Amino acid sequence: MCNKYLILWALCLIGCAGPHQEVYDVALINGRVINLETGALEPKDVYIKANRIAKVNDRDQAGAAHAKETVDLNGKYILPGFWDNHVHFRGGDSLIGENKEFLNLFLANGITSVRDAGGDLTPAVLQWKDEIENKQLQGPTIFTSGPKLDGKNPTWAGSLEIETPADIPKALDSLQAIPTDFVKLYESTLTGENYLHIIRATEQRGLITSGHMPFTVTLAETVEAGIDGIEHLYYVMKGCAANEAEITAKMKAKELGFWEAMPLLLSAYDDSVAQSTFKRLKDHRVFVVPTLHIGETLSYLDEVDHTHDPYLNYMGPGIRKTYQGRINGAMRASQEQRRDRKQLQRFFGQLAKSLHSAEVALMAGSDSGAYNSYTYPGISLHKELEAMVTAGIPPLDALRTSAPNGALFLEKDADYGYVKENKIADLVILNGNPLERITETKNIHMVVKEGVVHNKMKLDAQLKSH
Repeated sequence: MCNKYLILWALCLIGCAGPHQEVYDVALINGRVINLETGALEPKDVYIKANRIAKVNDRDQAGAAHAKETVDLNGKYILPGFWDNHVHFRGGDSLIGENKEFLNLFLANGITSVRDAGGDLTPAVLQWKDEIENKQLQGPTIFTSGPKLDGKNPTWAGSLEIETPADIPKALDSLQAIPTDFVKLYESTLTGENYLHIIRATEQRGLITSGHMPFTVTLAETVEAGIDGIEHLYYVMKGCAANEAEITAKMKAKELGFWEAMPLLLSAYDDSVAQSTFKRLKDHRVFVVPTLHIGETLSYLDEVDHTHDPYLNYMGPGIRKTYQGRINGAMRASQEQRRDRKQLQRFFGQLAKSLHSAEVALMAGSDSGAYNSYTYPGISLHKELEAMVTAGIPPLDALRTSAPNGALFLEKDADYGYVKENKIADLVILNGNPLERITETKNIHMVVKEGVVHNKMKLDAQLKSH
């Protein structure tokens, strides 16, 4: 009798000892992962469970895994979902609905995360952010600065006003209470002294900062104070000019305006000064957002007719109306001003290439949103990558400026940036190889957002419902 039970117990142990077959939510098989660290094309099968990449297998690895949904990506290229590292949601409450429509445009263009660099729609943006995280709304993950920090009576609505140093802790307390993902500084009326005080205060709190720079301070002062990111190239150019100290003094004395200073700084560009500036940026791990595409677009508003742009059809009437201000400004400009603006834009392409060559970290950002004429949410990120490559930055390095560098800047690189196990399953699948032609970033086959598959038909339907 005992022998009989022993045999049954042994058989049970043998039956229970078989390998447990894990079942994944999605299997992306036969694709080629573009390794953004090495540039290698790696035949891989990617398995997703919940919202994360659970396993990345070599193609010839024995033992196929089981999944509820299997997608064959033969001939396709897999990348981390794109990040647009400089966008805006703004324009007042009447434009909340039109701004919300941008979310579909971002996702349809393979953009799975955006860095909102300040506006006047913070409550709405926070609501969208929560709804996207809870899968109640489709759209990219939103990392936001909330309101910008500026001086008294600032240019942009919704900004927090810093008139005295005593205003700084209250403003930072309010941002941390939201909480925001970084602090955005602006310079329309902010004094140089308060600007540097803000940066030092954020450093003490361990907050991430990025923004513009008042021309009443030097770039070296800004970097030494602890800025983490520089938005746009005007401020880097200032730090590369042999006459920066002179221009700074004239700006303090209100003898010069911002645009009047531009040709003076450009003519005084000095390579030895520039190399020292590049080294300072690199050594302090300061990221730079070149925003080349918007610069090109705005510089040629007097020459290029955008009335038949396909993406203009996706902009609501309220957003279109906000474009008129910059258009009017371009048309009122003198021939000399128009010439200077175009010359400056050509130089910025060279400067972006020089920054890359000096190993300064760049981030791709479109600056798309209301008021920024014809710089459309979604497609403009691809135009920015193209502009970088046109400037001489290799496609692989241009691609790194999107998701990998965006995640690194916001200290989210544990979860984002590469196609690796345990990362959030935000992916874009392309029909062509962007390492050969950067324009292939627009040739999107499929987008995966936190494990949810959006095929081309679904993405097109989202656009048509716009």
